[in-house]
Amino acid sequence: MDQPIKILVVEDDPNVSMVLTARLESLGYEVCGTAVSGLAAISGVFRHHPDLVTMDILLQGDMTGIDAANKIAERSDVPIIFMTCLADQQIFESAVKTNPYGYIIKPYDTNELRSTIEIAVIKHRAAKEREALIAQLQKALQEVKTLSGLLPICASCKRIRNDEAGCWQQIEEYIATHSNADFTHGICPECAQRLYPELYKKKG
Repeated sequence: MDQPIKILVVEDDPNVSMVLTARLESLGYEVCGTAVSGLAAISGVFRHHPDLVTMDILLQGDMTGIDAANKIAERSDVPIIFMTCLADQQIFESAVKTNPYGYIIKPYDTNELRSTIEIAVIKHRAAKEREALIAQLQKALQEVKTLSGLLPICASCKRIRNDEAGCWQQIEEYIATHSNADFTHGICPECAQRLYPELYKKKG
């Protein structure tokens, strides 16, 4: 069974915070903490490790919710949804610059709240999966590039120096380790004549 989504509620009005907490819990979410100021919000993110933050813009203290979101983004990629009674365009544009996962104008209804949270969580998970895929592709590309450069090979025994392992490897072992290639062994005509001359005697 999936764990409930953990949400940190950042709201300076205790009554509003209490109502929002009750609504979130009624929807099956877990409110892991609350905060009334920007500093408390930043601290709460790293104490509770929430899956999502609902962030009011006007908070107690000198720091706004937008300021707090910027500070949080410097050290965490937790998705943030702004919830505010302010419909000012300039404030909205400032909030958008923090790349939030949602923006809700109070008063809001429960369906809007739930849909915004669900979309935010899905988008965040998709972004994490995309980052992991990019990292895997970059690693694979890097491994391919190692074979496209100069390979230090012994002029006598034809083994390749593997600097990562600190040893010399047979060429087929090295290539199999650094690519998807596999080998099947045979013997060329020149080597066959040298190794088995009795089978290649010229007919008189």
